[in-house]
Amino acid sequence: MNYIMFDDATRMDLLPLTFMRPLADIRVGIITIREKWEKMLGVETSTLTERYLNARFPLVKQKDNILINGSVCPTRELIKQIKALKPDQSLVSGDYIIALYVAEKELEGLVSDEGINEEDVEKLEMEHMTEIVCNAPHMKISNPWDIFSYNDEAIRSDFELLTAKKKCKKISETNRLIAPENIYVEEGVKMEYATINASDGPVYIGKDAEIMEGAMLRGPLAICDGAVIKMGAKIYGPTTIGPACKIGGELNNVVFFGNSNKAHDGFIGHSVIGEWCNLGADTNNSNLKNTYNEVRIWSYPQEKFIPTGKQFCGLIMGDHSKCGINTMFNTGTVVGVFANIFGHGFRRNFIPSFSWGSSVAGYTTYDIKKAIEVAEFVYKRRNRELDDLDKDILKSVYQMTFTYRKKRV
Repeated sequence: MNYIMFDDATRMDLLPLTFMRPLADIRVGIITIREKWEKMLGVETSTLTERYLNARFPLVKQKDNILINGSVCPTRELIKQIKALKPDQSLVSGDYIIALYVAEKELEGLVSDEGINEEDVEKLEMEHMTEIVCNAPHMKISNPWDIFSYNDEAIRSDFELLTAKKKCKKISETNRLIAPENIYVEEGVKMEYATINASDGPVYIGKDAEIMEGAMLRGPLAICDGAVIKMGAKIYGPTTIGPACKIGGELNNVVFFGNSNKAHDGFIGHSVIGEWCNLGADTNNSNLKNTYNEVRIWSYPQEKFIPTGKQFCGLIMGDHSKCGINTMFNTGTVVGVFANIFGHGFRRNFIPSFSWGSSVAGYTTYDIKKAIEVAEFVYKRRNRELDDLDKDILKSVYQMTFTYRKKRV
């Protein structure tokens, strides 16, 4: 069976985090949604996504195909129900599709080689499919704040998935461990004189990660491959530090996707930080209004601030965005991709993509050529290459986000 992860309308609600990736490549818990499905199904998946992302995330079509909603996290029971689908059947929950069994001929009519047409997906499900109602509990990421809100459950689930029948690597006796049975360390980890409390949830430390002296960690916590936790860091769960991130200061219920830095003091809480971001020394965000009221954040599809239903909600930052030292972010701030923020005072609660400036001096547009030059330099520091596919995606997002800059910059 050929499995394809598809984007539904949820993708718009999860902007700016989905400007640079399909839904399935969002990290929640220890690994991405796609990685969860692939590990549990035992196969590789392809992607049905927006046209400008299609070259980086191509679609593979075969005779028999099952399309899986990229915003839904798998469970054993959910996979059982999906594998039981027959041709022209769909698995649904409430008002959204979880999976569809589609023949190659129907898939050809559904999409072009350029990408997805969401209306056609819904039309196919309504006109040609027999609906099977899903009776398995599952997690769906529908809003940016769902990522940190569901991170506790996701870490626990991924911990079981990744550590089953595996033995933890030996941990140095210089470290202070509480509930060591809930701690799992992969190969190549460097860790001395750290304190880890896993009594409230598991702690996973990935391959070649480094935990420096004096770090204080509380589960549930995921520190992914190659991440570095600086000396004296204070990290409260449920938090995820994605691959190759460098983290210092204080975190509480934060998800870093990967390759991002918050290397110095400062507090970030109830937040989601994309890839290739850099937070300057003593960057702080508010995650609770001083009125204790519900937090509202910017919605891209509605083009207004909407209620989150959350009392705690901090910073949502898209890929490649950066801020200078002593930056302060208000409760419920949304920053697009490739924003460059500096200066004193609190930021606006919505900063469009490719914005350059401060709340005092004002914002201008970050020149796309200069933005790409910076990205190339940042990639080289990690022995990576910003190739033409990446550049084309950046140029597409630059054009797509012009309207927001025109209104706000």
